[in-house]
Amino acid sequence: MKAMYPKNGRVILHVDMNSFYASVEMAYDNELKGKPLAIAGNVEERRGIIVTCSYEARKFGVKTTMPIWEAKKICPQLIIRKPNFERYRKASIAIFDLLRQYTELVEPVSIDEGYLDITESGTLGSPLEIAKDIQLRIMETMDLPCSIGVAPNKFLAKTASDMKKPMGITVLRKRDVPAKLWPLPVGEMHGIGKKTEQKLNSVDIITIGHLAAASDVTLRNLLGINGAKLKERANGQDRRPVDPEAIFDYKSVGNSTTLPHDSTNQKELIGILDKLSEKVALRLKNKMLVGQKIGVTIRYKDRNTITRSRKTDNPFFEKADIHALAIELFKKNWNGEGVRLLGVTAFDVLDKDAAFKQLDLFSYHQDAEKEPLYEAMKKLQNKYGSSIIKKGSVPAAEEKPSVGTDTSFNKDLFDNFRLKDSKQ
Repeated sequence: MKAMYPKNGRVILHVDMNSFYASVEMAYDNELKGKPLAIAGNVEERRGIIVTCSYEARKFGVKTTMPIWEAKKICPQLIIRKPNFERYRKASIAIFDLLRQYTELVEPVSIDEGYLDITESGTLGSPLEIAKDIQLRIMETMDLPCSIGVAPNKFLAKTASDMKKPMGITVLRKRDVPAKLWPLPVGEMHGIGKKTEQKLNSVDIITIGHLAAASDVTLRNLLGINGAKLKERANGQDRRPVDPEAIFDYKSVGNSTTLPHDSTNQKELIGILDKLSEKVALRLKNKMLVGQKIGVTIRYKDRNTITRSRKTDNPFFEKADIHALAIELFKKNWNGEGVRLLGVTAFDVLDKDAAFKQLDLFSYHQDAEKEPLYEAMKKLQNKYGSSIIKKGSVPAAEEKPSVGTDTSFNKDLFDNFRLKDSKQ
């Protein structure tokens, strides 16, 4: 079995649950299986936004962040369910408990995906055998599908898990990179968004292969330090370890500046807030984060410094939203005296994808009875604004399953967790 594992490298798995929320609902209620199903934050609102949907719904063109009215228009038979975070929480905990039976090196990155370093797990089988066993056990015990990437590093493992969905297992080696990744458009590479793609295309970096061969100087001038990292990824290199403690490294993202002179000019100060907001927005986007609390720091000419913050109704990451929130907070707290320094900070940040479809898995341990619920915002893209999901709450009492819908997931997982919860 040792021959199946590298002598000097690592073997990393990326486990990604398929359409997690919808899959949990189907596992809980067999009558939903095989039907187009969507989870939406606010079912009553016509402009509520789809959080996630089943693969059956996707065949009709239903997509995440699509308004309910639009999804219903293209798929009249679409079934809409509200998120039930208590169910998702218990399912997630059970999944990661199962993964830790294979190795202690498990790094959850969200409620429904995580990395495993199985380099020292050779006694359990080959990497492919372990991946198949994980996939089978999650399906048999929880009735939940997942896709798994097997690779020598985190980037390639994540890339591999995206290649076959649902219920796929893909092995991606460094030697496969030229044939499988380099011909693809650079925008399809994990970690590259639309704006970065546009910047790369502007210098004729069209494919991942072009990025892998690009000049270091060109990339540094175009993307800063992030350019070198992306080039490494394009060449199949990623030195990041699987770290069970590396969870949500960022709690805040901010920027501040000392003014060249003390100012009482409100127009000038608002202009400075605009520049600071732009920098905060850029940092959030580069790190794929959103903020949930806005903060403004004001230092006066006598060096007295105040920081004021408030929770926002919706997670934010766009410059316009940050600037508007910062102006509101500044005007409310500025005393009219000369300002020497201004700062803008996004607090309580979390992964951008999590704001669309998930709550913070690790906040469950701190506040299991008050789950944050991201309801649908009423605006989408240019017409509706930021498509970020709003925080709300869930009922304290757990919803009971419908009669006749018991599954192994319902009987085993939920009964076990009720027993555990009652002992705590």
